[in-house]
Amino acid sequence: MDELYKPEHFNKLIETINKKGIIQYDYFVNWQKVLKNVEPIEKELNLLNTLVGKADFESVLFDIFKEYPKTIKAIPTLLAIRDKSIEVLIDKTNFIYQHFDFKQKELTDDNVHKLVEFVMKSGLGELIQNKQIKSIPDYCMGVEVGLDSNGRKNRGGTQMENLVESFVAKFCHEQNLQYLPQANAKKIKENWNIEINVDKSSRIIDFVIKDNTDKLYFIECNFYNGGGSKLKSTATEYIEMSRFWKEQEIEFIWVTDGKGWLTTQNPLQDYFERGNILLNIEMLKGGYFRKIIK
Repeated sequence: MDELYKPEHFNKLIETINKKGIIQYDYFVNWQKVLKNVEPIEKELNLLNTLVGKADFESVLFDIFKEYPKTIKAIPTLLAIRDKSIEVLIDKTNFIYQHFDFKQKELTDDNVHKLVEFVMKSGLGELIQNKQIKSIPDYCMGVEVGLDSNGRKNRGGTQMENLVESFVAKFCHEQNLQYLPQANAKKIKENWNIEINVDKSSRIIDFVIKDNTDKLYFIECNFYNGGGSKLKSTATEYIEMSRFWKEQEIEFIWVTDGKGWLTTQNPLQDYFERGNILLNIEMLKGGYFRKIIK
């Protein structure tokens, strides 16, 4: 285990940094979520689809809103927003706002006219009328795919966790050890009757392994494709975190990777040189858990 603290270990880690990334097929689009968001307004989208190419677009839209008011709830999604009501600044000089409510149950003609005006002035109406949007249901699916792209950052973190867990699970199975994913103090107490002190009540550890002597090993993992201040702040946080766990005789293992570290090596080296355990994916592949957990 002494070799894990030598300079050669850090050099090897940098040399074997994963530069290609860990993108897997489920990273791109969460199709289940997209379909789940579209399904509740599917009927309304099909009703609105009758508007495509209509010369008397505003008149027909007024009639649809009036006769089928539930169609109004689909408008925010078509504009890629989640808000059920919105304030639009219509006078920049006097700061006058127009309120639009997309969840109204009782509509006056004035309310409907305002909603039709909103659709037209937002530019959505013109696209539908001119057939630049040829299928509103298909267009809505595309909007949801675009909105889902915001979740890729979280999926990237989840993919690293899934990848590391595959090594944790295999190692624990081979060594007949137990582990807990996404564990907090309560979960550790309930499963193993071991009490730990935490630095904050919301602290969740990516993985906890318990050896046959009831010693605990805490594992945190992350992957950085790009550099920036986040990497430095993470390294600083983990220096303190490792110290905090060591005081309780808990071994802290940081598994991190990604080409972002190639331009931000100093914080990573600072963490390592303080006597902390540092691994990357290539080292997991090389069976480094066996060097740490007996």
